[in-house]
Amino acid sequence: MKDKVTQSPGRNWDEYRDRPGNVLEAMAWCVEQQKSWTADEPSEDARSVRKQVQGELEDYNHMEPVLLEKTNLYGPGFNGLDYPLDSQGNPIWQDTEYVVVAVIKIHFLPKTIRRGDDSTKIIKRLSRSLGTELLSLHLRETYVEARERLSRERLAACNDMAHELRNTLAKMGFIFSTINTLVSFLRAQWKNELQFDGKVTILGHLSTLLLHGQPHLEGQDKLIQLSKELLAEQDELANLFLLPQQEAEWLTSRIRPKWNHLLTSSRVWEEQREEIEHLLDRLQQAIWIVVDQKVAQKLVHLPEYLRMMWPKLAYTQFSAENSIVLEELLTLLEHPVLSIRQKHQMKRALSSLRVLLRTISGIEEQANRVINSLKNGEHTEIYQ
Repeated sequence: MKDKVTQSPGRNWDEYRDRPGNVLEAMAWCVEQQKSWTADEPSEDARSVRKQVQGELEDYNHMEPVLLEKTNLYGPGFNGLDYPLDSQGNPIWQDTEYVVVAVIKIHFLPKTIRRGDDSTKIIKRLSRSLGTELLSLHLRETYVEARERLSRERLAACNDMAHELRNTLAKMGFIFSTINTLVSFLRAQWKNELQFDGKVTILGHLSTLLLHGQPHLEGQDKLIQLSKELLAEQDELANLFLLPQQEAEWLTSRIRPKWNHLLTSSRVWEEQREEIEHLLDRLQQAIWIVVDQKVAQKLVHLPEYLRMMWPKLAYTQFSAENSIVLEELLTLLEHPVLSIRQKHQMKRALSSLRVLLRTISGIEEQANRVINSLKNGEHTEIYQ
């Protein structure tokens, strides 16, 4: 994000940010503070470059930063962003909800603007409107450029063009993974509702047995390494909210084989062998209990609809083949009795993803139409 921070014309952030001994610029203050700057008294403007460098007064102007919410740009869980730094090496914007994507600067005739007047309020509304339009404008320009490029392509290049378009569309599969990430949060909330987390308890017990036995593997380097890998995989599974079939596969392919190898290659856990095998069997059962309707029906404080649909949707893998699930998820989140953390944020994110998914489907349909027409030696407009 450092390279993309709002720039003063011809310069990047590192060149015009506040630095000791350098000229102070209003643009830098706007970007760093995410606040507007009104130069309504040029003689008192402490950040007038012309005044600081040439001793001349600046004109009357107003600067307004264009802000976009981090969640809208980067989605849920945007921790760890690489923020621009101030002159002290401290990241800016770290404690705010927004990033600055542009700055609007409007010049005024002398004495025609004051801080907080109607003009500044209009400019602030303009900046908000501009922020919402920037991304769609960029996408539209990119789309128009693609149309113009396609119009210049010869029929001989059709196969290459088709490959590139389809490759680009395939990369948009991130939408499905984003939706499934949100659904995994719904799974975690369902487990909380059940007030049962046998998987975590059993894995914790298995890890304790593993840790108690590790010191007795002294000198058996391969078994020591295997036990460390097993411990890491058990801890990882305990902290994931996967589909039952995925967790069952994890148990079958990663955990059971390692335990079997340890139990057959060493006598360290001989006395606990039966207990370990019993725990592994219980873990298999605990993995599937979250989708057991008999268990769900015991939650009598929930309406029948939630007892049926919450686990059904929470443990469904979203894909292009079952896109109807997205509509059902939104209906579930609208239920007044459903009380989960970040419910409204989830609904807003899924609604946005639904719009994006529909847009991409339209783009794919248009792209295929163009490709087919070029293959047939025809001419078609992308916009129809």
